[in-house]
Formats: sequence, structure tokens, C-alpha cells
Amino acid sequence: MQSKQRIKRVQLNGSQIDNFLLLGIVTTEPDYKLSFTLNSKFGISLKNNAPVEVTVSDKSVLAFSRFSDTSGSPDFVFNLISNRSGKHFLLKQLKNIDYIIQLHVSGNNDNVDRIAAGLREIGSVSAVFRVDIDTLKDKNLRFLTI
Repeated sequence: MQSKQRIKRVQLNGSQIDNFLLLGIVTTEPDYKLSFTLNSKFGISLKNNAPVEVTVSDKSVLAFSRFSDTSGSPDFVFNLISNRSGKHFLLKQLKNIDYIIQLHVSGNNDNVDRIAAGLREIGSVSAVFRVDIDTLKDKNLRFLTI
């Protein structure tokens, strides 16, 4: 005899889902070369992942490359996402930024400051910005929470 199992539903707060920080990078390096440099610099393992896909008004789909490292601790997830696809931008308010680093961190932000300082040491990186998600009003920001 099979017994019926009850399904338990769990509600997640938005803060549990959106617990990430963004860093913006300005560089002329292609995504694969930048990911290789980041792997060497931080001892991580960024791998090419499914791109962030955005459907625009004329029903065409834009693909923004994404490299992810989830091999480390589940408390620390690192994503490198291109902000450009041809002449289009993922986050239109950040047109001066070439790549976005999305960090899922739990605990303190010391790692983020250390990563930002390490990024500034890379010769091909012109600038690193910390992006304030609360002030960013871009409809495509929802694609980064997936």
C-alpha cells in the first residue's frame, strides 16, 4: 500500500533569493580571456554556462555570455556576465561597463572588497565599480536573479 505524502510549501523572502552583489568591469578583453585571467587570479573555476537571454521588442533574442563558478562553497557563487551583445546592453543604465561580476555571498562583505582590489590589479582592467542594486532601475535586472 502506498501512503499519500503531504507536500510542504516553503515561502522564500526576496532577500533570500536576491542575496547578491554586483561589480562592474571596464575592459577590452574578450569574455573567455577575462574568465581565464580571473581563474588564475582568484583560484576559481569559471566555466562557460548558459547565456543570459533577453527577448527584445521585435521578438529577437539577445544572448549575453555567462561564465559561472559554483565549485566552491555554496555560500560563495561567482558569475561573470557580459553587459554587451553587439550594440545592445543587458543593463542599459550601465553602458560604460563591459562585464558584470555577480557575487552571491553570505556573511560579511570583506571578500567583495578583496575581489574588487584584486580586479584593479589586473592590467587589462581599466576600472572596477561597485553597483548599488537598490538604486539601479533596469527591467533586465530580473534576469540576474535567476
